[in-house]
Amino acid sequence: MSLDGAGMAFAATQAVGRLDVVALVDASGPFFRPRNEVLLGATDDDWEQAQRIDPGAFGADGEWRLDFRCFAIRRPDGRVALIDAGVGPEGSPASSWAPVPGHLPERLASIGIRTEDVDLVVLTHLHGDHLGWSVSPDSVPTFPNARYALQRTEIAALEENNDQVVLPRVVDPLRQNGQLDVLDGRVCLFRQAAGRIAAVPTPGHTPGHQSVLVEAGRDRIAITGDVLVHAVQLANPEVAYLYEQDQETARRTRRALLTNASRTHTILATAHLNRPFVPSDEAT
Repeated sequence: MSLDGAGMAFAATQAVGRLDVVALVDASGPFFRPRNEVLLGATDDDWEQAQRIDPGAFGADGEWRLDFRCFAIRRPDGRVALIDAGVGPEGSPASSWAPVPGHLPERLASIGIRTEDVDLVVLTHLHGDHLGWSVSPDSVPTFPNARYALQRTEIAALEENNDQVVLPRVVDPLRQNGQLDVLDGRVCLFRQAAGRIAAVPTPGHTPGHQSVLVEAGRDRIAITGDVLVHAVQLANPEVAYLYEQDQETARRTRRALLTNASRTHTILATAHLNRPFVPSDEAT
């Protein structure tokens, strides 16, 4: 565990074979709406179970407190894969609602990871709180040696909607710099004796949302992105999130991910719970 200057934990590590999965908090703070306005259909029992799983999420008067987390996967050769890129600096796409500026660059540096060490960045989806540090405000990719992996469906959805924020800020600079790696479905991104890293489509929150599986022998972590955003969706995966683009698809995806995780004893690595790693046996 690593602490910031105020003594708050910002990093935690879980080993998967010879791979180290390091959870890094880019930012933390309250959501801009009460939890019961954005997490829909939860019963009192669901909320009680969720509070046992992640008590730090429950502020006063219905406040939802959450982390904005990225994951660095260290390999034995010293290279690093980064999953998601946080809320970013002041002026990033998430600035209108998320607690910016984030701290990812200094978090990485504090555990000995240079931007040049990162050779793969997987963006689970193209919402502002997951892409903030991927490209600088002056259109320079933050990680110069990395390929940035996105699902084709995710990019196509923004293009169909004539997006004027994320495409010019993130996708276009990566494409122009030759660093954009467009994925179609499930793709193995890294495979060596040390372990495997794979991108797996998990749509619903966005059309091209993807999660990341890290595997070595029987050890397995699923970096979930926004398949689940709150512990109440572990208590009851039928609970919808207001800002899911397709709530029914998101429910099916969440059910499938949690069922598979339970069968394979997979640890869930979460983007927004106050607990970075949750054993699958704590989910319904």
